[in-house]
Amino acid sequence: MISVTQTRDITTCRALRRIVFIEEQGVPEADELDDLDDIATHLLAHIGGEAVGSARLLTLGDTGKIGRVCVLKHARGQGVGAALTRAAIDHFAALGLAKAKLSAQATALPFYENLGFTAHGPVFLDAGIDHRDMQLLLRPPA
Repeated sequence: MISVTQTRDITTCRALRRIVFIEEQGVPEADELDDLDDIATHLLAHIGGEAVGSARLLTLGDTGKIGRVCVLKHARGQGVGAALTRAAIDHFAALGLAKAKLSAQATALPFYENLGFTAHGPVFLDAGIDHRDMQLLLRPPA
Protein backbone atom coordinates (compact mmCIF):
# COMPACT_ATOMS: atom_id res chain seq x y z
CA MET A 1 0.00 0.00 0.00
CA ILE A 2 1.42 3.37 -1.07
CA SER A 3 0.90 6.33 1.21
CA VAL A 4 1.77 9.90 0.22
CA THR A 5 1.87 12.67 2.80
CA GLN A 6 3.15 16.20 3.08
CA THR A 7 6.33 16.32 5.11
CA ARG A 8 8.78 18.71 6.68
CA ASP A 9 11.42 15.96 6.59
CA ILE A 10 13.56 17.61 3.93
CA THR A 11 16.52 15.47 5.01
CA THR A 12 14.79 12.26 3.88
CA CYS A 13 13.60 13.88 0.65
CA ARG A 14 17.13 15.05 -0.12
CA ALA A 15 18.53 11.59 0.67
CA LEU A 16 16.10 10.01 -1.82
CA ARG A 17 16.95 12.63 -4.44
CA ARG A 18 20.68 12.04 -3.87
CA ILE A 19 20.27 8.32 -4.56
CA VAL A 20 18.13 8.77 -7.69
CA PHE A 21 19.48 11.94 -9.26
CA ILE A 22 23.11 12.23 -8.15
CA GLU A 23 24.17 8.60 -7.68
CA GLU A 24 21.98 6.83 -10.24
CA GLN A 25 21.53 9.46 -12.98
CA GLY A 26 24.82 11.33 -12.55
CA VAL A 27 23.26 14.77 -11.97
CA PRO A 28 25.91 17.11 -10.54
CA GLU A 29 25.29 17.88 -6.88
CA ALA A 30 25.40 21.61 -7.64
CA ASP A 31 22.45 21.16 -10.03
CA GLU A 32 20.41 19.09 -7.57
CA LEU A 33 20.81 21.31 -4.50
CA ASP A 34 19.31 24.78 -4.49
CA ASP A 35 17.68 27.25 -2.12
CA LEU A 36 14.07 26.33 -2.96
CA ASP A 37 13.65 23.40 -0.53
CA ASP A 38 12.97 25.75 2.37
CA ILE A 39 10.02 27.45 0.62
CA ALA A 40 8.58 24.34 -1.04
CA THR A 41 5.95 21.85 0.04
CA HIS A 42 7.41 18.34 0.06
CA LEU A 43 5.61 15.05 -0.51
CA LEU A 44 6.99 11.76 0.76
CA ALA A 45 5.80 8.36 -0.46
CA HIS A 46 6.04 5.24 1.68
CA ILE A 47 5.47 1.56 1.02
CA GLY A 48 5.22 -0.53 4.16
CA GLY A 49 6.82 2.18 6.26
CA GLU A 50 9.80 2.64 3.93
CA ALA A 51 10.33 6.06 2.31
CA VAL A 52 10.58 5.25 -1.40
CA GLY A 53 9.87 8.51 -3.23
CA SER A 54 9.41 12.23 -2.96
CA ALA A 55 8.33 15.33 -4.87
CA ARG A 56 8.77 19.05 -4.37
CA LEU A 57 5.92 21.51 -4.97
CA LEU A 58 6.22 25.23 -5.58
CA THR A 59 3.49 27.79 -6.15
CA LEU A 60 4.17 30.43 -8.80
CA GLY A 61 1.18 32.78 -9.08
CA ASP A 62 -1.75 30.70 -10.35
CA THR A 63 0.52 27.80 -11.31
CA GLY A 64 1.80 24.90 -9.28
CA LYS A 65 5.21 23.50 -10.21
CA ILE A 66 5.94 19.84 -9.60
CA GLY A 67 9.64 19.07 -9.38
CA ARG A 68 12.26 16.71 -8.07
CA VAL A 69 9.96 13.70 -8.43
CA CYS A 70 11.98 10.60 -7.60
CA VAL A 71 11.30 6.96 -6.79
CA LEU A 72 13.87 4.45 -5.60
CA LYS A 73 14.71 1.85 -8.23
CA HIS A 74 13.28 -1.13 -6.32
CA ALA A 75 9.93 0.68 -5.87
CA ARG A 76 9.43 1.68 -9.52
CA GLY A 77 6.56 0.19 -11.48
CA GLN A 78 4.34 0.02 -8.39
CA GLY A 79 2.50 3.32 -8.88
CA VAL A 80 4.60 5.47 -6.55
CA GLY A 81 5.37 8.15 -9.14
CA ALA A 82 1.71 8.33 -10.16
CA ALA A 83 0.62 8.57 -6.52
CA LEU A 84 3.09 11.42 -5.91
CA THR A 85 1.94 13.25 -9.04
CA ARG A 86 -1.76 12.83 -8.22
CA ALA A 87 -1.15 14.08 -4.67
CA ALA A 88 0.62 17.13 -6.12
CA ILE A 89 -2.28 17.79 -8.51
CA ASP A 90 -4.77 17.45 -5.65
CA HIS A 91 -2.70 19.86 -3.52
CA PHE A 92 -2.65 22.51 -6.25
CA ALA A 93 -6.34 22.04 -7.08
CA ALA A 94 -7.22 22.50 -3.39
CA LEU A 95 -5.33 25.81 -3.49
CA GLY A 96 -7.49 26.87 -6.46
CA LEU A 97 -4.57 27.14 -8.87
CA ALA A 98 -5.26 27.26 -12.61
CA LYS A 99 -2.64 24.76 -13.77
CA ALA A 100 0.16 22.45 -12.79
CA LYS A 101 3.43 22.34 -14.69
CA LEU A 102 6.61 20.32 -14.64
CA SER A 103 9.76 19.72 -16.63
CA ALA A 104 9.81 16.03 -17.49
CA GLN A 105 12.80 13.97 -18.45
CA ALA A 106 12.23 12.95 -22.06
CA THR A 107 11.95 9.28 -21.08
CA ALA A 108 9.11 10.17 -18.68
CA LEU A 109 6.92 12.04 -21.20
CA PRO A 110 4.52 9.09 -21.75
CA PHE A 111 4.21 8.61 -17.98
CA TYR A 112 3.06 12.21 -17.46
CA GLU A 113 0.89 12.18 -20.59
CA ASN A 114 -0.99 9.22 -19.06
CA LEU A 115 -1.68 11.46 -16.04
CA GLY A 116 -3.17 14.18 -18.27
CA PHE A 117 -0.18 16.46 -18.85
CA THR A 118 0.51 17.92 -22.30
CA ALA A 119 4.02 18.61 -23.56
CA HIS A 120 4.86 21.99 -25.05
CA GLY A 121 7.95 23.81 -26.20
CA PRO A 122 11.25 22.35 -27.36
CA VAL A 123 13.39 19.68 -25.76
CA PHE A 124 16.08 21.24 -23.56
CA LEU A 125 18.98 20.05 -21.45
CA ASP A 126 18.73 20.20 -17.67
CA ALA A 127 21.63 18.72 -15.73
CA GLY A 128 22.75 17.03 -18.96
CA ILE A 129 19.41 15.21 -19.41
CA ASP A 130 16.82 15.93 -22.15
CA HIS A 131 13.67 17.50 -20.70
CA ARG A 132 10.45 18.99 -21.99
CA ASP A 133 7.98 21.29 -20.27
CA MET A 134 4.50 19.92 -19.61
CA GLN A 135 1.31 21.33 -18.14
CA LEU A 136 -2.11 20.27 -16.91
CA LEU A 137 -5.08 22.64 -16.64
CA LEU A 138 -6.71 22.36 -13.22
CA ARG A 139 -9.61 24.67 -14.02
CA PRO A 140 -10.89 26.41 -17.14
CA PRO A 141 -9.13 29.67 -18.04
CA ALA A 142 -10.90 32.75 -16.67
